[in-house]
Amino acid sequence: MAPTPAPQHAAPTAAPITAFLRHHYRHFNAAALIDAADGYTAHLASGGKMMVTLAGAMSTAELGLSLAEMIRQDKVHAITCTGANLEEDIYNLVAHDHYARVPNYRDLTPQDEQRLLEQHFNRVTDTCIPEAEAIRRIEHAILDEWKAADAAGERYFPHEFMYRILLSGKLEQYYQIDPKNSWMLAAAQKNLPIIVPGWEDSTTGNIFASHVIDGNIRNVHTVRSGIEYMIFLADHYTQVTKTASLGFFQIGGGIAGDFPICVVPMLHQDLQRTEVPLWGYFCQISDSTTSYGSYSGAVPNEKITWGKLGIETPKFIIESDASIVAPLIFAIVLGQ
Repeated sequence: MAPTPAPQHAAPTAAPITAFLRHHYRHFNAAALIDAADGYTAHLASGGKMMVTLAGAMSTAELGLSLAEMIRQDKVHAITCTGANLEEDIYNLVAHDHYARVPNYRDLTPQDEQRLLEQHFNRVTDTCIPEAEAIRRIEHAILDEWKAADAAGERYFPHEFMYRILLSGKLEQYYQIDPKNSWMLAAAQKNLPIIVPGWEDSTTGNIFASHVIDGNIRNVHTVRSGIEYMIFLADHYTQVTKTASLGFFQIGGGIAGDFPICVVPMLHQDLQRTEVPLWGYFCQISDSTTSYGSYSGAVPNEKITWGKLGIETPKFIIESDASIVAPLIFAIVLGQ
């Protein structure tokens, strides 16, 4: 592989965040960040579209501060996320002032954790989500939507129910952050396609199951399933890639990344739709390694053997903390 020239100083007229990054981020993971951001920008400039996948607790990390603007500026065209990320952005929207932060979370004893439980806090690393103000507030709002759909014999995806409660305005009285910093609200206003594999293991998914068990919801299929999400994604990918290349920007690992990237080999190998193009760009931010059989730490080239990426697909991997890296890449893409 031919070496590339050493990075140069940023032009004085560059946007301040971008100028700082181009001046200081010259090697190793820092250089990979710049390359990935430039690849993202080039993909969009050539007419491509981008899917962003969210694993981990990126919503509780308040990624909406940058992701919402990416959505508004049409830098993101679809999202795949865990059920936790779907709901936790809305938790933060309506209960931010009731959250608690535990800077010394590594030092907590089991007794400390029990006290948090007794205070009705659910801890995510250094951040504690308040049950009553966040989780139960969303439950009351979405239960009405579930019941109405159930009674009417209608069925919707998990994100569609979330869109309904956001766009209805019924939560506005509870907003505790500037709504422009909610990526879910930005997505709802754009009617952005969202895929939520494994929604059942989220808090809201557990709540839905409990209402089916106690009879408040009669039809367990009122919320559409993960298989239906894959069918939806197959059609969406097929339609989008008739006129544009679709890229894949993966934050973290797990099901949020593994589920959607499989749509291409399914289309090729199981449906024999070999005319459908491969993903046109790939980047993953992760600190996972390939030890102990981790898929999340696999290098992008491994995906060639699975029919997900091609030899020429631009591929980037940044082994770092996504809560640090993703907002910086978004800043470059946004020209900040």
